[in-house]
Amino acid sequence: MKLLVTGGAGFIGSAVVRRAVAQGHSVVNLDALTYAACLDNVAGVADSPAYAFEHADIRDRAALDRIFADHRPDAVMHLAAESHVDRSIDGPGAFIETNVTGTYNMLEAARTHWAAAGKPESFRFHHISTDEVYGSLGPTGKFTEDTPYDPRSPYSASKAASDHLVRAWGETYGLPVLVTNCSNNYGPYHFPEKLIPVVILKALAGQPIPVYGDGSNVRDWLYVEDHAEALLLVVAKGEVGRTYNIGGENEARNIDLVRTICGILDARRPQGAPHDRLITFVTDRPGHDKRYAIDPARIGQELGWRPSVTVGEGLEKTVDWYLANEDWWRPLLNRDGVGKRLGVA
Repeated sequence: MKLLVTGGAGFIGSAVVRRAVAQGHSVVNLDALTYAACLDNVAGVADSPAYAFEHADIRDRAALDRIFADHRPDAVMHLAAESHVDRSIDGPGAFIETNVTGTYNMLEAARTHWAAAGKPESFRFHHISTDEVYGSLGPTGKFTEDTPYDPRSPYSASKAASDHLVRAWGETYGLPVLVTNCSNNYGPYHFPEKLIPVVILKALAGQPIPVYGDGSNVRDWLYVEDHAEALLLVVAKGEVGRTYNIGGENEARNIDLVRTICGILDARRPQGAPHDRLITFVTDRPGHDKRYAIDPARIGQELGWRPSVTVGEGLEKTVDWYLANEDWWRPLLNRDGVGKRLGVA
């Protein structure tokens, strides 16, 4: 397929781009190159004849129309989004503009392209979303595709809105859409404002490792390469109009995750051990969801996918990658907001 991947210079998007090219697809990477994007993420495929880059913003409808006309993709994988909950608390407007209005523009540009091509049945618009649209779980139970939406942050509300738009365009206009909702991703190329890279880089620097509240919040951790594999499977074989939840089957409390990373670093960099002495509990995030957990049974039963990387294995791979790639993460520490506490308003 020729895939139009939005947000392909970001964390998850770049994993999709790299894997798609490796699988033999042609990829057009559409990215606005905002603060969290980095073209080094796709440097390994940048010279491939199967790869093209378009520097454009999904809020710019004219640019989208040109890109669809120039490249005529067989499928869209829409990952471009503002995604950091803390930033959404401080500045929700950017999340509405990008995640809601931007998704509307993508849907309309895709619909125009699809109609002009004669509405081919093979076309797909795959919208990649988050489990945060479902809200917060208690100590038991898991999110399924039928869980009612209950977003609790500006970020999750904007993603919930975009999910609804995609499904509406499928129902109203017949656009062949797919939606996936994933759990927390981690792995190589993770921008250094999210929990796992923050822990690694703070520990390496010998600085306090911030843990929100008492660290008891639970997340389901999904290795990013596993997620990319699942997304490409869904766009190729998923049933039109279907939603698929993609989870790592790796639940962990934040504090336990942080201590595991510290233990890995103790072994890799013993001169700084014990790294868990740096753990510092800080004021919790407003409206911090207590627990997320995904039931990935549908994608397993219908498409044969299961995560292959355990959280223990994935954390070791991730720590090793950051230790070996300081040239990648060091310049990113100077970007706006990185290293600062956000989201306490």
